[in-house]
Amino acid sequence: MSNAILFPLLAYLIFVFGIGFYAYRKRQSGSFLAEYYVGGRSMSGFVLAMTTAATYVGASSFIGGPGAAYKYGLGWVLLAMIQVPAVLLSLGVLGKKFAILARQTESVTINDMLLARYKSPLVVWLSSLSLLFSFFAMMMVQFIGAGRLLETTLGISYTHSVIIFALTVGIYTFIGGFRAVVLTDTIQGIVMIFGTLLLLAGVIYATGGIENAVNQLEQINPQLTSPYGIDERPLDFTFMTSFWVLVCFGLIGLPHLAVRSMAYKNSQALHRAMIIGTAVVAILMFGMHLSGALGRTLLPDLKVADQVIPTLMLQVLPPVAAGIFLATPMAAIMSSIDSMLIQSSSTLIKDLYIKIRPNEIKNEQRIKLFSTLTTLILTVLVVLAAIEPPDMLIWLNLLSLGGLEATFLWVIVLGLYWKKANAMGAIFSMIAGLSSYIIVTSFGIKIFHFHAIVPALIIGLTGFLIGNIFGNKLDKQS
Repeated sequence: MSNAILFPLLAYLIFVFGIGFYAYRKRQSGSFLAEYYVGGRSMSGFVLAMTTAATYVGASSFIGGPGAAYKYGLGWVLLAMIQVPAVLLSLGVLGKKFAILARQTESVTINDMLLARYKSPLVVWLSSLSLLFSFFAMMMVQFIGAGRLLETTLGISYTHSVIIFALTVGIYTFIGGFRAVVLTDTIQGIVMIFGTLLLLAGVIYATGGIENAVNQLEQINPQLTSPYGIDERPLDFTFMTSFWVLVCFGLIGLPHLAVRSMAYKNSQALHRAMIIGTAVVAILMFGMHLSGALGRTLLPDLKVADQVIPTLMLQVLPPVAAGIFLATPMAAIMSSIDSMLIQSSSTLIKDLYIKIRPNEIKNEQRIKLFSTLTTLILTVLVVLAAIEPPDMLIWLNLLSLGGLEATFLWVIVLGLYWKKANAMGAIFSMIAGLSSYIIVTSFGIKIFHFHAIVPALIIGLTGFLIGNIFGNKLDKQS
């Protein structure tokens, strides 16, 4: 592997460690829990925008999405743009009310918020178990994606690739906590924008211009330039609706995105983040997916569509530029992993351990030790699981993503906006939403050809309303 490719990546990783050390020094003052898990609620608008966008745009947007565009054509580029309002929707719905409630109740985790709102330990336990299982599966998929990426581009073994990645993301999260996560997310967001534009420019230049590339796509298969996709995967109404619910609307219910709404410093920062974050997602989605679709003209015979981006990187970019771009999908993966690590650590320590042993909150040194060690141990466990990757990773990832949305969407949104929402409704919704999603997905049940997330959210909402009625009756009886 050329040193010209490797050097920019190493420089980037060293810089990430530097940010982790800076965040470590910053959190030596003040409350450990508030600093380690929400960064002292001090995020500016730009940082909030970049960390939210970077957390949302994971490996699928840099590997799987462009691979789908390569396979299904320009229609998939249009489909990907459905995701553009994700940051605007998430921060717009949750941002203000979430921050107010978090400050009023001194909440630093999503489960703090749920306990303050519903006054039910059972809600917290159900939430914690769902979080831990889903995050573990999603982190494992991200680690495997990073391992495959480094294996392909650097020519090292898969096992070594996973270990290198784990050392980087695990240590800086372990050292710096939430502040390190959001600061590195900010840098990673900038890297992702620059790398995306760099690759797209390289692809357009190599194809002789967009018009020439589109003409070549029509020669390969006229359906590749159709907005409705190809016969193998038509982009019809049910598919587009399901896709929007799963990767845009449903993201309101993702805890590792929702927790960002606790940590910004003022309303001006929130409003600025909504605008900047939406622009960032638009650039990343359009640039990466268009690169994948046009890349079909340069690499018409790829057997594995997901290899299109790393292969294009090596083919259309000079070595130094390829090394800079290599940091781009790595940044996307890291920015998703670190958020899940810190959220999992907060769930185990802040939401479960301290609830079981409340007197431990007075022993800050022990909490500090347990929190940082938990982050490190979780990293090691995910690495061990990723060393022998299971089959059908994409379905495991989608199952985890949809499972979180089916569990948390209505519990979070109705808890914020419906004063009469009660714990029984939340419990019914979590159980009904998650179980129905698992059943529909596992047995391949097709309801009007919608993705499983659509009926699961409808069932979860129904469960909330029914449970809320029972909860009100019990309250009146007592």
